[in-house]
Amino acid sequence: MTDVLCLPVLILNRHFQPVQVTTAKRAFVLLYGGAANALDEDGEPHDFDLWRSLPVRDGDDIVTIVGGGLRVPRVLHLHRYDRTPRVTVRLTRRNLMFRDAHTCQYCGKHPPLRELNIDHVMPRSRGGADTWENLVTACRVCNLRKGWKTPEEANMNLARRPFRPKWSMTAQILLGSGSTFKEWEPFLKAS
Repeated sequence: MTDVLCLPVLILNRHFQPVQVTTAKRAFVLLYGGAANALDEDGEPHDFDLWRSLPVRDGDDIVTIVGGGLRVPRVLHLHRYDRTPRVTVRLTRRNLMFRDAHTCQYCGKHPPLRELNIDHVMPRSRGGADTWENLVTACRVCNLRKGWKTPEEANMNLARRPFRPKWSMTAQILLGSGSTFKEWEPFLKAS
């Protein structure tokens, strides 16, 4: 049962915009407490009592309760929360490679993930910082060829200048959550 309570549930603000992904356990707390409605596959809102009365279908994840089974909601709609959180994209190896589409920024090749490195455009030995604007994805061959030089000194051109990404909350949800459900699609596509 603890695995079921850890399933992801999409949370929407008052304006039906994706806000975050939470656990089924937290979703049940919000639903039972009256802070949110569960949306079914047709987008119809249900409070806790209505949700509890819905029949369990094949393929539904369920929590066993005294009266039988309770479906785990896939989407919750908050009643009062209307803010859309600002997304600050963390500088991680995964996000950097996602920004660069897993492509070497010097030769344009798409080697296997284990052959990709992170390269400092301005080398660390010369004061180059670990920032979005100074890091790029590079294949092992190009990274070794460039060494401790700048791209100009190594006579290597960047495919594009590195930049700080400005992803939407939807992109952040899709990146952070390992899985999505078909019930999420209308809300993720709309934002």
